[in-house]
Amino acid sequence: MSGPLVLDLFAGPGGWGHALRVLGVREVGLEWDEWACKTRAAAGQSTIRTDVARYPVAPFAGRVRGCIVSPPCQAWSMAGKRLGLVDQPLVHQAVADLAAGRDTRAKLLTACRDPRSLLAAEPMRYLAALHQTGEPEWVLLEEVPDVLPLWRQYAQILRSWGFSTWTGILNAADYGVPQTRRRAILIASRIRTATPPEPTHARHGEPESLFGPGRARWVSMAEALGWGRTDGPVPTVCAGGGPGGGPEPFPSGSRKTLADARTRGAWKHPECRTTPPQPIRSTPRAVRPCACMAESAASCPGGGTWQWALRSNSQAHASVRPVTKPAATLFFGNRANECVWTPTPVTPARQDAPQTEAEVPPPIRITDTEAGILQSFPADYPWQGNKSQRFSQIGNAVPPLLAAHLIAPHLQRAVTRDDFVLAA
Repeated sequence: MSGPLVLDLFAGPGGWGHALRVLGVREVGLEWDEWACKTRAAAGQSTIRTDVARYPVAPFAGRVRGCIVSPPCQAWSMAGKRLGLVDQPLVHQAVADLAAGRDTRAKLLTACRDPRSLLAAEPMRYLAALHQTGEPEWVLLEEVPDVLPLWRQYAQILRSWGFSTWTGILNAADYGVPQTRRRAILIASRIRTATPPEPTHARHGEPESLFGPGRARWVSMAEALGWGRTDGPVPTVCAGGGPGGGPEPFPSGSRKTLADARTRGAWKHPECRTTPPQPIRSTPRAVRPCACMAESAASCPGGGTWQWALRSNSQAHASVRPVTKPAATLFFGNRANECVWTPTPVTPARQDAPQTEAEVPPPIRITDTEAGILQSFPADYPWQGNKSQRFSQIGNAVPPLLAAHLIAPHLQRAVTRDDFVLAA
């Protein structure tokens, strides 16, 4: 290695890495997961496959301009047992000890309820060692919201080393990501005042005024996926299990019958009674939704309207969002966390517009391409591994568009709409 670089710890499949490539910055990622490393390699990102908790810091001394860290969130996430909250005092102790030059990780690890909890202290081991050579110039840390108190502890230590710091919760949807993903962020810099990037989007949008340029409306799933366009990605009827690899909720023959009916143009919406456009990209399993499936404002011959909605998991309290809204936070890892497109009535059809059960479209599992787009990855991002491995990587990744907005101020760059193309 030669010249300044950005060090990306727990680099995953390349959320930060893709943003850095778009911004033209040299990055080296440290990652242990085999398939995440293969995804990064396929995306052209430099990676050292290693255990971040064991890798020495010395090889990076004198070369690190920026340091980015997104520790594994499984110990803290609401999707898991959240034992990280129980272990939080031990993590705080590890951070304080590492900042003072004492490595007590081995002793503290024996007391942790979840061994992954202590990984949130690893950034301090690297930062404390690099501080001896006046590095890095800037730091960005990202995790689930419950880790915010830990980031505040980091900020206090970094301020004592001469950094300007900011900590808080940011919503990815405020930066153009078609997903309301909230994350705890720490921003630190030696050379500029640390502030969060200005939001580019808002729930309802804001017009330009004398007080600012205004903000666009949150990006909906339909807009990101290109639904309702005459080109672009489409929802896909899949044969085979979901992210967890289990059976489909109805026989695959039913899906084939549905796909064949769509191909022939014989299948009609249960409410609007209009035939959807023909499949595209020469595959019988791809079908483009018509306007009333993507937008709730359609006027249909049957007198009713309906649209696709994304159900975030199979639990009773799962978030169900229409395609006219951003997705809820996407997370995968077991069958309970599978996401499916489901038809949702917007207004009922007339009572004199009969429908049969066979005409009601079944749920459709989200594809890895669609999930990646909703994380703001490009449609052709080269995910590697089997279905479960790909979905796990996507759910754990940092949205590249959010990452770019966080990184750009440290490079004196601005992120433009053309930098990140979702549907293609």
